[in-house]
Amino acid sequence: MIYLDYAATTPVDPRVAASMQQCLTLDGCFGNPASNTHEFGFAATAMVESAREQIAQTLNAQPREIIFTSGATEADNLAIKGLAQFHRQRRQHIITVATSHKAVLDSCAALEKDGFSVSYLKPQANGVLALDDLHAAITPNTLLISIMHVNNETGVIHDIAAITDMAKQHGIYVHVDAAQSFGKLVLDVTQLPADLISLSAHKIYGPKGIGALYVRQTPRVRLQEQISGGKHERGLRSGTLPTHQITGLSAAAVLMQENGAAEQTRIEGLQQQFLSALKDLPAWQINGDPQQKLPNIVNLQFDHIDSEALMASCPELAFSAGSACTSATMAPSHVLSAMGLTNQQANSSVRISFGRFTTEADIVIATDTLKQQVTRLRDLSPLWSAP
Repeated sequence: MIYLDYAATTPVDPRVAASMQQCLTLDGCFGNPASNTHEFGFAATAMVESAREQIAQTLNAQPREIIFTSGATEADNLAIKGLAQFHRQRRQHIITVATSHKAVLDSCAALEKDGFSVSYLKPQANGVLALDDLHAAITPNTLLISIMHVNNETGVIHDIAAITDMAKQHGIYVHVDAAQSFGKLVLDVTQLPADLISLSAHKIYGPKGIGALYVRQTPRVRLQEQISGGKHERGLRSGTLPTHQITGLSAAAVLMQENGAAEQTRIEGLQQQFLSALKDLPAWQINGDPQQKLPNIVNLQFDHIDSEALMASCPELAFSAGSACTSATMAPSHVLSAMGLTNQQANSSVRISFGRFTTEADIVIATDTLKQQVTRLRDLSPLWSAP
């Protein structure tokens, strides 16, 4: 199969896997970092803290500002719920975008049941949030703006710098879900005044089950812990630290920092090759702004095509109809619906995403297959009339 679902997850880079292997067996650094009475624990602590420093460097942050979590979903929960619950007596209004990841939307929904109010802003038809709409939603009671840097279904990029500037003028905290942008776009916390940033390893060729939350220390951002049981991670997230996964996250982040720009340039070329090959196929379009997006994600709408039928017709290609986190539901993509697409249009859309191991030969096979199967399915449809 040809893998074209890098937005869902990435394979672990062999170099990352090799670094993790050093932390698994008796002859490696397998100890519990919380064991502070013997050398096995000391070695694990040193490994974890070295990784924390390396991850912090990729954000131009301080090591103490990095809190390890089980992934971006937990980081989103800790950021949104933790901030809201700590500051409950001060402000109780949250703003997010209707195209956010379910980890953000569901966290906000949980807080609504707890007495908070939430504004779910719809983006423009191109998927980009209008800053005027954001400004209009701000009230004296607004505590937090939670924004997705890069959308996981369309690749659309939100203007984080402008959003954070607006927020700071009103004394509002900003949480950035950077699961899809970490390592692909510059995230420098000395230039970008975000308070909280969620990171994921498995989107950057690291292991699943590990992520991090950046928590600004100057000025200090206060959170209420969401997982109790040992006061690990400066009391913000309890649980035994998985040294091997943390090492994997660090190794993956360093590789992205070293090679990310060149890698994005190569992937941009793959996207251009992909779209160019589809030009002779009629009646399709890109969902989301074709310019203000990352090149590794392409969301395509094929007229008179059912996305499920198309995926079933292309067993040699691995791609998706949207976010893996919502694939168990039969409802149309909440992202595309929020952008104004009808159910039929959303159900005619697929997400193709490229990555480190995608080749030009893969693109040739993929586009040939898609064109062949789209044409075949349309020929079977009584509603299709070729232009």
